[in-house]
Amino acid sequence: RCTVDDRVTRVAWLNRSTILYAGNDKWSIDNRVVILSNTKTQYSIKIHNVDVYDEGPYTCSVQTDNHPKTSRVHLIVQVPPQIVNISSDITVNEGSSVTLMCLAFGRPEPTVTWRHLSGKGQGFVSEDEYLEITGITREQSGEYECSAVNDVAVPDVRKVKVTVNYPPYISNAKNTGASVGQKGILQCEASAVPVAEFQWFKEDTRLANGLEGVRIESKGRLSTLTFFNVSEKDYGNYTCVATNKLGNTNASIILYGPGAVHDGGNAASRVATGLCLWAALLARLLLDF
Repeated sequence: RCTVDDRVTRVAWLNRSTILYAGNDKWSIDNRVVILSNTKTQYSIKIHNVDVYDEGPYTCSVQTDNHPKTSRVHLIVQVPPQIVNISSDITVNEGSSVTLMCLAFGRPEPTVTWRHLSGKGQGFVSEDEYLEITGITREQSGEYECSAVNDVAVPDVRKVKVTVNYPPYISNAKNTGASVGQKGILQCEASAVPVAEFQWFKEDTRLANGLEGVRIESKGRLSTLTFFNVSEKDYGNYTCVATNKLGNTNASIILYGPGAVHDGGNAASRVATGLCLWAALLARLLLDF
């Protein structure tokens, strides 16, 4: 808007050095710019569908009693934040280095932040367009949220899913007791990404589902070996093997009968206990000698 009085004889609007209007005559070829008011008190133009390129100085030039006068206004164009490019979902192996990108546009320039949306809540990660993770761990898998903020409008928020592959780790494998003629169940639980495949062995023989009265069921992280009618020959040591493309691991589990001596642990703990007893006995014999 440009306020004038009845002494004004000529008026014009300029954008930088370009004449937009001179009186009622349009000089600009931009059809978004129109004359809004040309009266004895006001000379105003209107810009439809404002673009960032419209930002800059605008000058109202008037001629009064042969003396030119100007009034200048600076148009500031604000643009809501918008994320224009962001990394795709990614799958990496544990220990790899990962770089996530989130490019945003807006006026004023938006602030970009990254957060890790873990099961423990939203963890602040970085205030930058690029998030670099060196030696990524399995705990750092999950969704990462990029937020672009500039206070012009609500933040623009996008998410990236990071999947971290890691080899199997058996987290639960306990010895189990069962009476002859009863049902016995051995369980083996393994964490892994991708999900582990399970195999069961008795000594060096791989067990097959449905043979010799046993059933093997594997679903997700858990595999079970079920004996529907336990017999004496079923007692003994079994090995659960969990495998994925990054590696494999195994655990030893004992099916024992009533009254059997057991420590409730796995084979490793029994071996360690046996070694300790043997070392103590050997030390006693050496002292006696």
